[in-house]
Amino acid sequence: MSIAVPRVEDVRASDVRFDDERMYVQLVDGRELTVPIVWFRRLAEATREQRDDWRFIGRGIGIHWEQLDEDISIGGLLSG
Repeated sequence: MSIAVPRVEDVRASDVRFDDERMYVQLVDGRELTVPIVWFRRLAEATREQRDDWRFIGRGIGIHWEQLDEDISIGGLLSG
């Protein structure tokens, strides 16, 4: 019996939220990634309003912050 494992580049996000120290990325398959915002200098230095002003890239394969000129790929988050 084999188990189907999605390729990292096929994993998509469905939501993004923040607290004071972390970014939470909800994936369409039900998993949630939690990463420290200090990993991303622009996010760490941003205001709450700037962090919350994001949009998905490519139907959820990445996240973009226009005001911050920041892009983060979901595959990159999964790869560490």
